[in-house]
Amino acid sequence: MTSKAIPARMKGLNRAEICDQNFIEFVKEWDGPVRSAPAATDPVLPGSALDARSFVELLESQLISRHLDLMARVLRVQNKVFYTIGSSGHEGNAMVARLARHTDPAFLHYRSGGFMAERFRKLPGMDPVMDSALSFAASAEDPASGGRHKVWGSKPLWVLPQTSTIASHLPKALGTAVAIEQARRIGHALPIPEDSIAICSFGDASSNHATAQTAFNAAAWTAYQKLPAPVLFVCEDNGIGISVKTPDGWIGRNFRDRADLDYFHADGLDLAGGYGQVQAAVEHCRRTRRPTFLHLRTTRIMGHAGTDFEIEWRPLEELCAVEATDPLLRSAAIALESGLLTKDALLGLYEATRARCFAAAEDADRRPRITTLEQVMAPLAPYTPDAVAAEAARTAPHEKRVAAFGSEDKLPEKLPPRHLAIQINNALHDLFCKYPETLLFGEDVAQKGGVYTVTKGLQKAFKGSRVFNTLLDETMILGLAQGYANMGMLPLPEIQYLAYFHNACDQIRGEAASLQFFSNDQYRNPMVVRIAGLGYQRGFGGHFHNDNSITALRDIPGLVVGCPSRGDDAATMLRTLAALAKVDGRVTVFLEPIALYMSKDLHEAGDGQWLFPYPPQDEAMPLGEGRVYGGDADDLVIFTYGNGVPMSLRAARTIEGRHGWKVRVVDLRWLVPLNEGFIAAQAKTAKRILVVDEGRHAAGVGEGVITAIAEAGHHARPFQRVVGADTYTPLAGAAFLVLPGDEDIVAAADRLA
Repeated sequence: MTSKAIPARMKGLNRAEICDQNFIEFVKEWDGPVRSAPAATDPVLPGSALDARSFVELLESQLISRHLDLMARVLRVQNKVFYTIGSSGHEGNAMVARLARHTDPAFLHYRSGGFMAERFRKLPGMDPVMDSALSFAASAEDPASGGRHKVWGSKPLWVLPQTSTIASHLPKALGTAVAIEQARRIGHALPIPEDSIAICSFGDASSNHATAQTAFNAAAWTAYQKLPAPVLFVCEDNGIGISVKTPDGWIGRNFRDRADLDYFHADGLDLAGGYGQVQAAVEHCRRTRRPTFLHLRTTRIMGHAGTDFEIEWRPLEELCAVEATDPLLRSAAIALESGLLTKDALLGLYEATRARCFAAAEDADRRPRITTLEQVMAPLAPYTPDAVAAEAARTAPHEKRVAAFGSEDKLPEKLPPRHLAIQINNALHDLFCKYPETLLFGEDVAQKGGVYTVTKGLQKAFKGSRVFNTLLDETMILGLAQGYANMGMLPLPEIQYLAYFHNACDQIRGEAASLQFFSNDQYRNPMVVRIAGLGYQRGFGGHFHNDNSITALRDIPGLVVGCPSRGDDAATMLRTLAALAKVDGRVTVFLEPIALYMSKDLHEAGDGQWLFPYPPQDEAMPLGEGRVYGGDADDLVIFTYGNGVPMSLRAARTIEGRHGWKVRVVDLRWLVPLNEGFIAAQAKTAKRILVVDEGRHAAGVGEGVITAIAEAGHHARPFQRVVGADTYTPLAGAAFLVLPGDEDIVAAADRLA
C-alpha cells in the first residue's frame, strides 16, 4: 500500500491500527485465482516444501503473534500491559519452531512471538495466548518469569528466558551446543536427546555486536578443529536496528562465505517459499553437528516498540513500502489462492484470534502481581544452608581419590602442611573425584597446568575431555560455562586474571546470574568461576596482572564471591562453593590471591607459619563464616581479607608491642554477600576499628564493612580505613605505592592511638 492509496478513514490512525486495517482490506479486496484445496499432506502451493496442514497451523501461530502485539499496543495505555516490543514482521520465525523440536534448547530474540506460538503445539494442553498474556501483564502467575519481566521462556518447552538481549545470549547458546556433544565424551546423561541442537535467534543489527562476533568466531574455531558444535544461529534480518539501517546486503556479504559457519538463506516473509530452506538449515545442523547460520529475511512493522513513533523520523512512503511486505499479507494470499480458506473464513479466524488475545489479556490483568520485595527476590539467590552443608561435607569415593592422587600415601591429608596453590590443586582433584560431571577449562589450564601451576596434573588425572584449554576469549569461556551448566554439568571455568574478567563481565552480570531470577528459578546456571587476582605480585605484572578492583563482582545480584587467604580455607571454601552450585544452582566466584599462592612464611623467612594441613574431607566452610585471629582481644579489631590477612597479622604484632594493645584480626573470607551480622558482632566489642582493604578507595569491600558497622550502631568507635589508591597499578616496585602495606596498617593504628 502506498501513501496515495491510504483511505481517508485511515489517515488519523497510528501505524499499528493501519497494519491491522491493511490485513482486513487486503483480504476483502483480494481477487486472485483460487486453486482446488490441497490435501493435508500435499504442498500448500505447487513446488512448495510446506504441506497444507502445516501451513494452516503456521498461519494460526502468525495470527496469535500479531494479535498479541496489537493487544499490547492498545492495553499499554490502559496500564494493563507493560511491554510493547513486538514481533510484527518476524512471524516467519514460526517455521524454525515447527521444524525444530521442543527439546532443542532455544535462546530467543525478543521478536519471537511466532516461534513461541508454534512451539506450544509441541506439547498438549499448553496455551501460548494465556501464558503470553500473563507475561505481558507482569502477573505473578506468569509461568516464564513469575512476573519479573516480559520474557519468551518455558521450562517444558526448553526456551531459556532472555531479557531484551543484544547478542549476549549467543556465547551461551554455542556453549550449550558444545555441551550437548561434550556430554557423550564424559559419559554424562543429558536432560535432552543426544542429537538435539541449540537454537539462537537475534537481529541483523545485533550481529555486529562484539559479543555476537565472539560467538561466531568461537563456533568457526570449534568447527575448524572438527569438534561438533550443533548451534543454529538464526539472524532475523529486518534491515534496521531501532532507527539505524543495516546496509543492504550486509548480512549476506558478511556471513555467506565464512569458513566453518555454514550459511543458509530463507525468506521469512513467505511461508510457502521459505519453508524448504529453513528445513534444510535445521536438518543440516542436526545431521552434521556443525554451526549453521540461517539468514532469515524479515521486516519490522509497527516500530521498534510502542514508544517508537516512526512517522516522526521515517518517510511515509518508506513506511508504506515496509507495511506492504507484511508477511501476514503473503500468508493471507497463500491461504486464499490455495483454496484452504475463504475470505470469510480467514477474516473469521483473524477476528477470533483477536478476541482470544484480548480476553486473555483482560483475564491476566485481574490476576495477582508481585507486591512485596520478598516476592521479587525469592528466586534470585536461593540458599538452603542445611542441604548445602550436607552436600559440602559429602566425601568423594576413596578409590577414586587414591587413583587421582596416585597412591594412598599421596592423599593430601597425609602430607605435610602446604601452601595455597597446592591446597587449591588438591581440592580441585577432590571435586573431580566427587562430581564426575565436573569440567575445568580456560586459557593454559591443561598441559601447562595454569600460569601458576594451580591446575597441574588435573588433565593427566582426568583426561582432556574434562580438563581442556579454550581459545583466548573470556566471554566465550563464560559462555561455555553457561552451556555446560544448562546441560546439567558442573563447570569450573578459569579466568586467568581478574582484569580479564572485566572484558566478559556481562556474561555473569547480565546472563548467568540473572537466569534464576528471570526464569523464577526454573532454570539455573550452577558454576564455580575461578579468578586469579588481586595485587602484590613481585617482579611481574602491572595493571593486568595486579588488579585489585573487585567492584564489578560486588554489585552482581545473586552472586557469591569467596576469597581465601590460606590453603586450608581454600579447600573448605571450594567444597561449599561447589555445593552451593549443585544444591541451589548458584553462580559462584572463587577469587584467588595470586601473591599468596606460594607464600609459606608469615613473620620471618623460614617460619612456615603460612603453611597449613589439608582439611578432612568432610570439613567445609559455611557461607559467610569468617575466621578470627586473636580471640576476644578488643583494643583494636582489624577487618580484612585476602592479602590483607597476613599483612594485618604482621602489623598486629608491631602494634601490640608499640601500644600494648590486644589486637583481633578478622578475615572476612566471603566478600559477596558480606556477612553483616558477623561484622557487627565483631565490631560490637571493639574499642577501635581498622578496615584493611587491598581494593581501591572507591567502591571497595571496605565501604561495605563500614556500612555494616554503622548500620549496626557501632559507628561511634574510633576507626580508620587503609585502602588502595584510586589508580591503575603501575609496573615493578611502583605497584607497592598504590597498595596498602604492613607499615600503612601500623600508621593507621598510630593515628587511632
